[in-house]
Amino acid sequence: MRLCVCLVLLSFILCTSAERPLLVRGGKFVRDAVGGAWDMLRAYQDMREANYKGADKYFHARGNYDAAQRGPGGAWAAKVISDAREISQSKGSGRGAEDTRADQEANEWGRSGGDPNRYRPAGLPSKY
Repeated sequence: MRLCVCLVLLSFILCTSAERPLLVRGGKFVRDAVGGAWDMLRAYQDMREANYKGADKYFHARGNYDAAQRGPGGAWAAKVISDAREISQSKGSGRGAEDTRADQEANEWGRSGGDPNRYRPAGLPSKY
């Protein structure tokens, strides 16, 4: 018990004496990651609302693009969410490996700063 208390106190002392810029960068990463997660959620909600055939890849690219524009934290969140979604879909959706590969290509395109409109289907309302 004493060891645990000592470790907690030592951790607290180290954290408070750490360089301020390191804490600021860490806080920015977390803010960017949370914002990136919201960007991904917004793209998913727009995809569901649009319910437009052939627009899946566009919304994948757009969500990843928006998240990555926030910085390293947003790009990290986009990758984690995209990978988790593809793993869960590949196990139960029945869409197959080819669809998963195409989704991941669109995800990577958006995260790397590529224009999501590359995947935009003709006729998708301009609202999206």
